[in-house]
Amino acid sequence: MQQHAPRPSGPTGDGDNIIETRGLTKEFLGFVAVRDVNLKVKRHTIHALIGPNGAGKTTVFNLLTKFLRPTSGSIHFNGVDVTRTAPADMAGQGMVRSFQISSVFSHLTVLENVRVALQRPLGISFHFWKPRRTLHPLHERADELIEWVGLTPYRDVNAGELSYGRKRALEFATTLALEPEMLLLDEPMAGLGHEDIHRISSLIKRVAANRTVLMVEHNLSVVADLSDTITVLTRGSVLAEGDYAAVSTNPSVREAYIGGVHA
Repeated sequence: MQQHAPRPSGPTGDGDNIIETRGLTKEFLGFVAVRDVNLKVKRHTIHALIGPNGAGKTTVFNLLTKFLRPTSGSIHFNGVDVTRTAPADMAGQGMVRSFQISSVFSHLTVLENVRVALQRPLGISFHFWKPRRTLHPLHERADELIEWVGLTPYRDVNAGELSYGRKRALEFATTLALEPEMLLLDEPMAGLGHEDIHRISSLIKRVAANRTVLMVEHNLSVVADLSDTITVLTRGSVLAEGDYAAVSTNPSVREAYIGGVHA
């Protein structure tokens, strides 16, 4: 069976940018956590959002994924203003996020987890009264996704029995089942060992071949190996942006962030 994740259908938007923020600002009781952030993420690239603790990267991520509402500014996805769009509606528009903590159904098998995700776009997620055989047509696509993330040997294993790294791989399969145009990842390497980091890094590269990936990450070496563009935040504002070579040699970045990573 050929391992591939088909290119998602959907709107292409205007220009090269799939998502763009304009003057994005978030205040909490007078404290400005994010200030006037203008972010542009190019289609079919891996874009990393990095910064020291308290830099505002998680707040920006939560604003982009609609878990927070901005105090001012706007968010545009595929050329459409989605600033006030509800989080649940963003998946239907092609933008899906993953969480820092693995979020799979531990009591279900790998196959069942992926099958549940496949049911959602079909509107049959809660048709529990139907015979199980009615779900068999989903198995072929589920098996394709399971193979694509390297979990075929664990197809019938309960997700709770998987290693943490394989749970993250399963998350990728369930996320891709939604056919997202853009995938937002919250520290995808957190808690992983060296072998699992390599596995997930490879998956991210494969995902970005025909999708866009925006990731929040504190691991500089991971960002260096993966990202086409890096945006560095500090104190809620953009400090620098560019490829790794440009960002890593920026004196302000080294002072504010890179030196702290190795401390």
